[in-house]
Amino acid sequence: MRDLIREYSVISQYFAPHGRERLLFLGEQISQRHLTYTDRLIGVVGDAGSGKSSLIRGMFPGLELSNDDDMLSSRKIMQVRDLFDNIQDTTTYHIDMRFQIAFTQMYEVVEFVKTVLAHGRRVVIEHFDLLYPALGVNADMIVGIGEEIIVTRPNIFGPLPQSIYEIVSQSLHFRKVAHTLEDITLLILSTEFGVDRKQVFASDMRNGFIIHSREKFELDFYKLTDRVREEVAKELTVCCCDEDHIMIGDRKVECSFPRLHIHNTSEVKKFTIIKRFIPDPRTDTYCIVGLLSEDDNIDISNLNTVHFLKRGD
Repeated sequence: MRDLIREYSVISQYFAPHGRERLLFLGEQISQRHLTYTDRLIGVVGDAGSGKSSLIRGMFPGLELSNDDDMLSSRKIMQVRDLFDNIQDTTTYHIDMRFQIAFTQMYEVVEFVKTVLAHGRRVVIEHFDLLYPALGVNADMIVGIGEEIIVTRPNIFGPLPQSIYEIVSQSLHFRKVAHTLEDITLLILSTEFGVDRKQVFASDMRNGFIIHSREKFELDFYKLTDRVREEVAKELTVCCCDEDHIMIGDRKVECSFPRLHIHNTSEVKKFTIIKRFIPDPRTDTYCIVGLLSEDDNIDISNLNTVHFLKRGD
């Protein structure tokens, strides 16, 4: 039977959300739009801290991960040596290759994956680019996450996992920079401009961030831009505090994705804010748009073409 989805679908791209809940939601949507019941081998590629685990949780609710940022399951890590103890009970397996190869040999992982697939089970593999050279079989679906999320269904012409990894790994830094600037901007808006955090919410774009407000309010965009740049120039350290907060310098700041940040504000090279509210009729909001650029007069009306279709910076 012809696989029409694989035959006609080449690649899909999404904004990679800065927030954990938005990433879980997008994972659910990707699963509904792209995953089929015949897909057995799912490859996920991207660097540490990009949100792979959250995306997988959204795509496969209830899947027990072998590890994440806070824990490591020795039982799940060693499942490659105890396959037949639970193969009748488990329908979907998870492997993180960077952790797995620290405890088992590559040939054991390859044998495990081939056996699971032969029994009609599904396996989700993080850092699939590390396994592919030894496995020699491409995934039914590859999901790459960096500043964008790339969903592709490889065929005889590719793409190869390493190719997707190279794209998303190069762009992840800009997503981290944008998210850190977003949190600094929200902090300054709330502490110095009297903006209620409940009045605004953030959404995503490539090479920048968007802060939405249901209503227009008096705002000196030039002063806001200068204040953000002043904070950045202090070369403040940025680190994860807990699941809902980060530390920027000595200040504890509310954050929707604490692990998605640069280590120091000195990593910010370019930044500006569009000096006016941008109305968004689709959400009925007014937007504060921050960009990783020094051009205050940049034309934002065609940025998605530049960033996603032409893949420009």
